[in-house]
Amino acid sequence: MNPWAGLAGLSRALWLLALATLVNRAGTMVMPFLTIYLVQERGLSTSAAGGMVGVYGLVTLVVAPLAGRISDRVGAPGVMGFSLFGSAVAFAVFPLATGFVGLVAATVFLAVCNEPFRPASMACITDLTTPPQRRAAFALQRLAINLGLSVGPLAGGFLSEAGFWLLFAVNAAAAGLAGLVVALARLPRAAAPVAAAGADPETSPLGDRRFLLFLVAVVGVGIVFFQHASTMPLYLRDELRVGGRVFGAMITVNTLLIVFTEVWLVQRLAAVSTRWLLAVGSVLTGLGFGSLGWVDSIAGVTATVVVWTVGEMILFPTMVAYVAELAPPGRNGAYMGLYSMSFGLAFSLGPALGSVILDHLGSAVLWWGCLGLGLGAGLLFARPPR
Repeated sequence: MNPWAGLAGLSRALWLLALATLVNRAGTMVMPFLTIYLVQERGLSTSAAGGMVGVYGLVTLVVAPLAGRISDRVGAPGVMGFSLFGSAVAFAVFPLATGFVGLVAATVFLAVCNEPFRPASMACITDLTTPPQRRAAFALQRLAINLGLSVGPLAGGFLSEAGFWLLFAVNAAAAGLAGLVVALARLPRAAAPVAAAGADPETSPLGDRRFLLFLVAVVGVGIVFFQHASTMPLYLRDELRVGGRVFGAMITVNTLLIVFTEVWLVQRLAAVSTRWLLAVGSVLTGLGFGSLGWVDSIAGVTATVVVWTVGEMILFPTMVAYVAELAPPGRNGAYMGLYSMSFGLAFSLGPALGSVILDHLGSAVLWWGCLGLGLGAGLLFARPPR
């Protein structure tokens, strides 16, 4: 009955990496409140604050693939250490930035330091595992992320009332502590760096057609998934007339399902084809959000959240494992970097497109569109064009 029993065979290094991720995510307080800080404490307009977040997103699109390539060259642990210790500095100095130019510079510096950890950590997990272990290893990483995020933003809400400087201080301390965990763990570098593996260092994953088609599907289903952070709460408030507490409860349902069932589900599906898992996860994600147009009660909304959460639990660990499967020896970082960038692109496009459709075409078009995009991505996952 232990829902995490499938993690028992994972190595000490993977558990230490998960610990570092947990510590870092538990201290994630600044980003959820960044726009509020910029408006309330630095006097920016709402649009200017949103633009600052957009700057962060644009920098991420450049940093993620670059960090992946550097991980292949110098080793993922070194990139993770740079990211965590650099983030500690960036969060610590951010409150010192004043004026629009200063805030832009601080935002760029924060993105450059904060974002390399994601692709580097995924590359490190790939290096530390064999193919049969990878879905469980990535599920462990997601467990750490979700446990941390269940603490950080909640605590940040209370700390922000005492002073926004506390958010930056705690976030900086958490990043620094996570960096120490990585440093003390002495995580091994890849057993087959680019030169030793005989791979051409100039070979780019952009020449891998299967991978590029996979990324197209990732962006498609990612656009659907990120409606939970944009149009879904607006729809619940404006059309179903339910308050923010109900939406918060829905996110809690999502988090609890992930924490208590994802590892178990990944283990139960270990023998299923990767492509079919990707397809099923994408279809469930599209169906979950698409079904919002058919329900008009809290119970109905809860059911849709359960559907897309199951899709998320199937899809996300499998996608990262599939990227690791596609990457040739010594190129894990480059592949993970572009995969991470595709999620950044979906995060940038999803809320913007969803908001425009909701405002100008209505919720029915939005949710039918989510269903269609989820089904389309599922077909691409299952039967990619030759």
